[in-house]
Amino acid sequence: MNSIMLWIIIGVTLFIGFIVFNYFRSKNAPEVKKSSKILIVNKKNFSGITRRGLVLVDFWAAWCQPCKLMLPVLNEIAETESVDVKVAKVNVEYEKQLAAKFKIKNIPTCIIFKDGVEYKRFSGVKTKRFLLKEINS
Repeated sequence: MNSIMLWIIIGVTLFIGFIVFNYFRSKNAPEVKKSSKILIVNKKNFSGITRRGLVLVDFWAAWCQPCKLMLPVLNEIAETESVDVKVAKVNVEYEKQLAAKFKIKNIPTCIIFKDGVEYKRFSGVKTKRFLLKEINS
């Protein structure tokens, strides 16, 4: 019985250590710069940006770790010449009216707009491959 408790304590300690290590690793990770091709959207320019064509809009917040994980993916999509989509970002902390209008409950949430109308919606961290597949379908 004592050896089982010892293994449980060792396992829990290693698990907690793993979580703490990853927290500090992600917290101290270098900041990823936003691509110059990513548009910043607010309530004044939202309809103008999403009116024509395909637009991938990322609803995010600066404090959100999963949102930070999405930035390199969005940068790659914005920089891809073969994809006919604009990439835009909405900071839900500053644009609460837009977040409420589109019923954003979780972040990151990406919405694909087609000629101004919501076409598809995804919550959570997604890969470049997944997003490109959805954009091209």
